[in-house]
Amino acid sequence: MVDLDNPSIYREFDKSGMLNHLHAFPEQCQKAWEKVLSFDLPREYTEISNVVILGMGGSAIGADIVRRLALAESEVPVWVHRDYGLPAFVDGSTLLIASSYSGNTEETLSAFSASLKTQAKKLVITSGGKLKHLADNEGIPVFTVDYRAPPRAAFPHSFVPLVGIFHKLGLLEDKSADLEEAVDLLKELSRDFTETRPLASNPAKQLAARLRERVPVIYGAETLSEVASRWKEQFNENSKSWAFFESFPELNHNAVAGYEFPREAKERIFVLMLRSLSFSSRSLHRYEATAELLTKAGIPYEFVEARGESALAQVMGLVLLGDYSSFYLAMLNEVDPTSIDAIDFVKQYLAGSAVPSD
Repeated sequence: MVDLDNPSIYREFDKSGMLNHLHAFPEQCQKAWEKVLSFDLPREYTEISNVVILGMGGSAIGADIVRRLALAESEVPVWVHRDYGLPAFVDGSTLLIASSYSGNTEETLSAFSASLKTQAKKLVITSGGKLKHLADNEGIPVFTVDYRAPPRAAFPHSFVPLVGIFHKLGLLEDKSADLEEAVDLLKELSRDFTETRPLASNPAKQLAARLRERVPVIYGAETLSEVASRWKEQFNENSKSWAFFESFPELNHNAVAGYEFPREAKERIFVLMLRSLSFSSRSLHRYEATAELLTKAGIPYEFVEARGESALAQVMGLVLLGDYSSFYLAMLNEVDPTSIDAIDFVKQYLAGSAVPSD
């Protein structure tokens, strides 16, 4: 078995430097916040009745989490669109935000191009590519990401700016204090999760070791539902591993009935329940009931507790733990966490086909 305390394994398998992005996570969150605070939005962008955020993969998960935060504070509905085309309700009272780190995401470009035929107010978050070119030609405001990384490793720059933009729009309260708490927590957690911290005292390494040869199934509730999705995506992309996620309370209406068959699955499944003690009592009771069912079914599980006072800190702290754990699982699987050959294959396969224009 790979020794996670041996520095040579990181040189051998992390050929593209994913570990450097993990190290930079707290600092990049702070830089993204400082940048968005100085980003000006047209005054009329506050005059909206709904928000639609376009994005895929690592460029969309930040939108999912912001949408969840807005559910608790905003009277304006927020929709995250992960597809071609546009929802039919997009009109002049819509703020449409296109988020694509590369600026070349096929689905996002399709949807954004369609939006140019509407009266929707528009905003772009990108590092460049065709999306920035289109936006510049149309005089559409662009929040430019100047951090070079795989899209999933640029999470601070797809999530934190949206938090700031939503505050400027009046959809979220000022999160400055929460962001400060979150960055302090991230710095503390980074010391606990870094590769120089030995396995015996490193929660991220320990979690990866428990997941070796297992299929992670991640459960989350309330503000952590979308974090469970982020964990699933990171285990897929970084670890090259099967992984799935479910959300409370919905999973109690279907998933728990499926613990019986096939019996062989119990030898591979490992359930991770992301939990915050600040959740509603009903949500917490659901975690306990589900734990009992998993125990009776003989399926291993564990609670993963969020740290921090604010929802923002709890979300970001667990995102970092998932990122580090999926990285260490990649090391145990002896794969480069940055490479995404299967995803690149699909892009190349589609390259010869025309991109839908509507």
